[in-house]
Amino acid sequence: MADQDRRRVVLTGVSRGLGRAMVDRFVEAGCEVFGCARSGETVLEIARTYGPPHDFACVDVSDDRAVGRWTERLIAAGKVPDLLINNAGLINASRELWKVPADEFAEVVDVNIRGVFHVIRHFLPAMIEQGRGVVVNFSSGWGRSVAPEVAPYCATKFAVEGLTLALAEELPPGLAAVALNPGVIATDLLRSCFGPSAEHYPSPDEWSQRAVPFLLSLGPQDNGASLTAPG
Repeated sequence: MADQDRRRVVLTGVSRGLGRAMVDRFVEAGCEVFGCARSGETVLEIARTYGPPHDFACVDVSDDRAVGRWTERLIAAGKVPDLLINNAGLINASRELWKVPADEFAEVVDVNIRGVFHVIRHFLPAMIEQGRGVVVNFSSGWGRSVAPEVAPYCATKFAVEGLTLALAEELPPGLAAVALNPGVIATDLLRSCFGPSAEHYPSPDEWSQRAVPFLLSLGPQDNGASLTAPG
C-alpha cells in the first residue's frame, strides 16, 4: 500500500486493554497508527514492536499542554488523522457516590471528559483543513444507562455522549463525530466492577477483530450517531 493511500489513525490509551488490541489490528489493516498512553515503559515497548511510519508517545491526555506538544509534532510531520479515536479512560473504584474521594472523582473527569476535549481541540482544526476525518469518542453502556457504585464513570460517559452529539452539529461536510459504546469486554476496567465474572465476556483481542473493521467503515454518513460496536 502506497504511503499516500494509508489510513492515518490517532488512538489514545494504547498501553492496555482495547487500545493495545486496536493497535495490532489497525497495523494489520495497513494503517499508520499514532498512539499515546501515560505508561512510558509500555509505550516504548509498542514503539519497538512497530517502528516508523507508526509513532507512539507517552502523553497524559488530561494535560492540555502535553497533548498540544504531541499534536503539534505529528501535524508538523504531515500526520493528520483520518480516524481519531478517544479511547483512554478511567473508572472509579466501586463505591457509593458519597464515598468517592474528591481527587479520585476529579481524575476520572480529567481523563474521561477533559482528555477527550484536549485531543479534539488540538487535532480537529487540521482535520477540518484537510476536509475529511472521523472522530470516535468511546462511550459505554454506562453512558446510556446507569449502575450503582460507578456514578462518576457513568457521569463522564453520559458527558461524552452529549459532547459528541453537539460536536456533530458543528462539523463541516466531510467530517463526522460518533459516540461508540464498545460493549462489554474482559478488560481490567470491567474486572474492577465484575470481578471473576468479567472473564465470561470477549477478550480485547477477540473484540478488536470485529471492532476495527467496523471503525474503519465509519464515514461522514455516520455523523451524530450513537453506535455500538459489533458483538
